[in-house]
Amino acid sequence: MTAVPPAGESPEIQHLRADARFARDRLALYRAKAYGMRETSPVRMRELERNADATAERLAAALRAAGKE
Repeated sequence: MTAVPPAGESPEIQHLRADARFARDRLALYRAKAYGMRETSPVRMRELERNADATAERLAAALRAAGKE
């Protein structure tokens, strides 16, 4: 499934959307790993959470600046 970006969206915003999606997906995969039998690190979990939050905020700021919130 490939998401089609809205018409007229800048390449920068498209890139930020992809970064945010990637960070969310990595966090979700690590959380799933934590529920299984595999060893996980709370430090790594926090790092992934911070990264997902930061990329989401960068995307939100770019959308606000572009007037597309």
